[in-house]
Amino acid sequence: MHLPPTHPPPRVLHLTQPVDGGVARVVTDLTRAQLAAGLRVAVACPEGPLATGLRALGADVRGWAATRSPGPALAREVRRLARIVEDVRPDVVHAHSAKAGLAGRLAVRGRIPTVFQPHAWSFEAVGGVTAALALGWERWAARWAGRVGCVSEAERLRGVRAGVGGRWRVVPNGIDPGRFRPGPAQSVRGRLPLVAGLDPRAPLVVCVGRLCRQKGQDVLLRAWPTVLGRVPAARLVFVGDGPDRARLAARAPESVLFAGAVTEAAPWYRAADLVVLPSRWEGMALAPLEAMACERPVVVTDVDGARESLPDALAASCVVPPDDPAALAGTVTGLLLDPPLRASLGRLGRRHVLSTHDVRLTAEAVADVYRELLAAGTAVPERPAEPVAPSEYRESIHS
Repeated sequence: MHLPPTHPPPRVLHLTQPVDGGVARVVTDLTRAQLAAGLRVAVACPEGPLATGLRALGADVRGWAATRSPGPALAREVRRLARIVEDVRPDVVHAHSAKAGLAGRLAVRGRIPTVFQPHAWSFEAVGGVTAALALGWERWAARWAGRVGCVSEAERLRGVRAGVGGRWRVVPNGIDPGRFRPGPAQSVRGRLPLVAGLDPRAPLVVCVGRLCRQKGQDVLLRAWPTVLGRVPAARLVFVGDGPDRARLAARAPESVLFAGAVTEAAPWYRAADLVVLPSRWEGMALAPLEAMACERPVVVTDVDGARESLPDALAASCVVPPDDPAALAGTVTGLLLDPPLRASLGRLGRRHVLSTHDVRLTAEAVADVYRELLAAGTAVPERPAEPVAPSEYRESIHS
């Protein structure tokens, strides 16, 4: 990752809320790579494990008290963020996901070169009037982003078709193939208490992600009885936590286990025979990339970024329609009953990640985006602000 030499080197301020899941991992990976490249990196985020981890990397972390979803405190959160921006004096602001994108663009309003990275569009997470309000905001606020960074071409096209007039850059997500690497499933299972006592021959399906409507774990639960009908010894583990945990657990049979939030997902990928992510919407999910890096086959739904994240051979065998339990059950069952195919797909997936989704490639592509903005020397013109998003929208964005 190389930027033109400057004295001092550029200062980047990342803004993020949420502080868990894929967004947090993207921010962490970018921070690590940018610090290694000599950039001065600051991050504004709520205090917690993410902030602690970023400080350990050497980032200048500024505690930003902000809720995950916009609400009545939004105006105060914007003022707090404006003070952080004034104190840090960044050369580039990089706002991640809908909440930080909302507060960050209101705080900066184009006065500093800004990258907005939606990590899936806010208007996909809601419906009705709220979706229209969210879309209206994204159309308006695009003027305050020097670049809109999408993680897949499908995500960019969705924005274009929705009338979001961004200056676009597509930078696919990447993962660290040294951290996510192959390993023998049986030895890993023996070190994971939740599954250590299972029959080592029992097929194990793992689903990694926040337990929420977006990730579609309820669809996988509806498909699971059909899978058990063909593969009675199979076990399913949900790795992660979230607002839907209690509801999912109440409906889950004994063959479904809940690992909760974990600090390290790689052992769970290695323990799996198959990794499933039945999302309803995404930009480009990290879990399939991480699983493929661990040489495990994946099943994903045909949502934004899914096909782009897989090699053609996997897309042909491992992509199913969203919200379709029957199709999901058929594909999961077929792969569980075909170990040689799973092994072949796993090797193919690892090679694909190494060539296309190495986080070092992602970091260099992001550096190119910053380079463009810094070379331009000016931010986008400031425009008068429209009223802050209405309460229906503030209460409903969950991205």
